Amino acid sequence: MSVIDTNLPKPTLIDLFAGCGGVTQGFKNAGFEPIVAVEWDDKAAKTYRLNHDSPNLKLYTENIRDLSPSQVMKDCGLNRGDLTVLSVCAPCQPFSRQNRNPQKKEQAKLVLEMKRFVQELQPQFAIMENVPDLAKGQNRQYLDEVIAYLRHELNYRVLEPQVIDAVNYGVPQFRKRLILLCSRDNIDLTIPPSTHAKPKLNQMGLRPWQTVGDAFIPLSRSRLASGQRSPLYDWHKAPKHSEKVINRLKHIRPNGGSRKDLPKELELPCHRKGTGFNDVYGRMDKRKPANTLTTGCTNLSKGRFAHPTANRSITPREAACLQTFPIDYRFCGSYTSVSTQIGNAVPVKLAEVLANHLYKLWRDNLVS
Repeated sequence: MSVIDTNLPKPTLIDLFAGCGGVTQGFKNAGFEPIVAVEWDDKAAKTYRLNHDSPNLKLYTENIRDLSPSQVMKDCGLNRGDLTVLSVCAPCQPFSRQNRNPQKKEQAKLVLEMKRFVQELQPQFAIMENVPDLAKGQNRQYLDEVIAYLRHELNYRVLEPQVIDAVNYGVPQFRKRLILLCSRDNIDLTIPPSTHAKPKLNQMGLRPWQTVGDAFIPLSRSRLASGQRSPLYDWHKAPKHSEKVINRLKHIRPNGGSRKDLPKELELPCHRKGTGFNDVYGRMDKRKPANTLTTGCTNLSKGRFAHPTANRSITPREAACLQTFPIDYRFCGSYTSVSTQIGNAVPVKLAEVLANHLYKLWRDNLVS
C-alpha cells in the first residue's frame, strides 16, 4: 500500500543490479517512479523489460563498471540531488558461505560501485541489500570501505548495517538479509518496524507470519503432478521427475518431511555416509514460511524445495509467489534461468516495506 503524498513531488528510484525487477516492483507498489535500471544478465534484463517497459524508464544492459553515472544523469535529464532512492543490490553469491568458487570473489568488488553512483547522483537515500555474510570475515572490508566513503567523503548519514528477516515483513519465507541505509541532509535513519511476527509470539497487533499455504492460495485451482503444467498461470509447470525420484517423494511425509523418511534402499549414496545437506529432498510445510529460496529453488537436490504434498518440486510460479511477485508477473528464459532469477530477487513485499519507510522518513523531515 502506498503512503505517497500527492501534494509532494513523486519519489524516484534508480535500481542498480536490478535482476528481474523485485526491487522495482516493490517500489512501484509503494508509488515510486523507477527512472533507471541497470542489469547485465541478458535473460534477467528481458524479464525486467517485460514487466517495466515505460518511456520514462531507461534500462542499461552493460557492465556497470563501464557505465558513467554522469551519462546516466544526462540520458534521463536528472540533476544532482534530484533522485529520491538509489538501490544497490549487488550479486550476493560472492559473500555466501555456500560459495566455493574463487572466481566469484572478484564479483565481491561490485558492491564498491555504490561509492561512485552516490557521489555523482547525490540521492536523498541509498540502500544496499545483501546476505549477512557481507559483514563477516574478509568480506567486511568491502562494506567498511563503502561506509567510510559515504560518511567521511560524502557526508552522508549511515545507519550501522543491520540484519533483518523478510518473514517479519510479510514475506512467506525465512530470508535473512543485511540492510545498509544512508541519507543525505542529515535525516535520521531507522530500520522499518516489523509488520509480522511468529503467531505464538505475536505482540502489539502484528500480523502472523505468512506461510507457504498462504502464498500458494492464488494457484489453488491448479494441482499439478510431475511433468504437468497449468494453462492458467505462466511458468506454473512442474519438471518431469524420474520414476526413482517420484518413488522417493512418495515416502517423504507431507508438510515438512525430509530425506530421513526414506528407507535405506532409496537413500542417495552420499546420504548413507551421513554427508550432504539435510534439506535435500525436503518438503515445504504449508503451515509455515518456506526456507530461504536460492537460485536452485526448483531443484530437489538443492534444498527443501519439494511441494508440501505433491510428489514434485515447486514450480517457478510457486517460487515467485514465495518471493511475493504478482501472480501475473512475467519471466523470460529457460527453466533454470527463470528459477535463478526468482531465487536471486529481492522479495517484492520487502522492497515495498523499505520504500514506504524511506518515503515516510523523507516526508516527515520536510514537515518537521
